[in-house]
Amino acid sequence: MNPNVRQSTSPIALVKSLVSNRQLILQMIRREVVGRYRGSVLGIFWSFFNPLFMLVVYTFVFSVVFKAKWGTTGGESKLEFAVLLFVGMIVHALCAEVLNRAPGIIQGNVNFVKKVVFPLEILVPVALGSALFHAIISLLALLSVFFIFNGFICPTTIFLPVVWLPLVIATVGFAWMLASLGVFLRDIGQLIGIVTTVMMFLAPVFYPLSAIPKKYQIFIMANPLTFIIVQSRNVLIWNKMPDWYGLSVYTVISLAILWLGYWWFQKTRKGFADVL
Repeated sequence: MNPNVRQSTSPIALVKSLVSNRQLILQMIRREVVGRYRGSVLGIFWSFFNPLFMLVVYTFVFSVVFKAKWGTTGGESKLEFAVLLFVGMIVHALCAEVLNRAPGIIQGNVNFVKKVVFPLEILVPVALGSALFHAIISLLALLSVFFIFNGFICPTTIFLPVVWLPLVIATVGFAWMLASLGVFLRDIGQLIGIVTTVMMFLAPVFYPLSAIPKKYQIFIMANPLTFIIVQSRNVLIWNKMPDWYGLSVYTVISLAILWLGYWWFQKTRKGFADVL
């Protein structure tokens, strides 16, 4: 933790840091989640009511006001459209919450940088843990509504953690890079908000991938959210098996991004105290 000591950047050091600090990470995630709702009457129950409320809003706005349709048959229900939309929103929110927080995460914990011995690299996994908690609550709300109106939950839902894993890994890698860059370049915090918004509209969140002309689909597929959103809908809504080959390739790339982000963070962390 001494800024003058050379920090290891190997993948083994990355794993050792996460494993050795797992209890601290869990405690900080718990404190962050509970702290968000401290003082409210319903407390942590808001984390369940919020996604349910948003699901109702999406159903009304897109299906009643805009009269949007996901397919071309016209036989889908308003609820079906809302559920398909909500799956994309959950995936985007999981990634965007971590990336939007990353540029300011070191600046927001200056005491950890200057005054105490602390493994700074765990701040990003803590932010991820909080985002995952709310994503899981939103997912439970979605599955509850799906079960109530359909009477079943797709058996392929059990594969969802495997589908989300590559995105989670890549998000941590990118967040480590942004956390470091945010210390030296304060504009990163403003820029990443624009980027995550663009990512939402250039992913099949509000529309199916088939609605995009063939010549433009390559740009939509280049969005790291696209593949995960499509696969999430396959296992949650349409009871289809995941694309194992695509997930394998995505995971390998994500692991490379994870290590690159950790390497960059460890190489630049010695300058945090000087800048802050």
